[in-house]
Amino acid sequence: AVLFRNGLETLWVMARTDFVERSPLTREALAFADERHAGQTRELDGDVPFVTHPIEAACLLHEAGHPDEVVAAGVLHDVVEETDAEPSDLEERFGPEVAWLVDSVSDDPSIDDEDRRRAALRDQVAEAGERAAAIFAADKVSKARELRTRLARGHRFERADRGKLEHYEASLEMLRRQLPGHPLVDQLAAELDALHALRGRA
Repeated sequence: AVLFRNGLETLWVMARTDFVERSPLTREALAFADERHAGQTRELDGDVPFVTHPIEAACLLHEAGHPDEVVAAGVLHDVVEETDAEPSDLEERFGPEVAWLVDSVSDDPSIDDEDRRRAALRDQVAEAGERAAAIFAADKVSKARELRTRLARGHRFERADRGKLEHYEASLEMLRRQLPGHPLVDQLAAELDALHALRGRA
């Protein structure tokens, strides 16, 4: 764990954050995400700030060799879905490329049915290209890891978890077509294998 300080906030995050200091764009993105996600927590543990999830996704993108714009978009990938931030806010502050990438991995809230909304998002990401697919992959690696950790800690596998797992598996199929041989796709496959193995022992 790395102690990361940002303004008045002090966060224990389960990811390397030294890469943030080397990129002014990513550093600014993290400050924005930290502010917008303030008060939100992860399903993993109510004491863990939500912003540790986008930090983890950004770290995965950095380690996979993606440029600053993609890493910054990884930090910001949930702000449109989970906060009151608008794509126009991102474009004004971070430029059109970052704003477009975040919008490309954000679902359509007008679709009420969750399964249809997730399917539409997968199609949207596939059409957006490799950079958007990489951000989507990093998000899914982090979320699958979170679900696996929850189950390993003794949490029950709920109906909502089943829907998430089906989405992660369908996402893996799409990502294998869009990003063949990409390390994040391999990581997602490994996380899902570990999840199935854990469920099999339950």
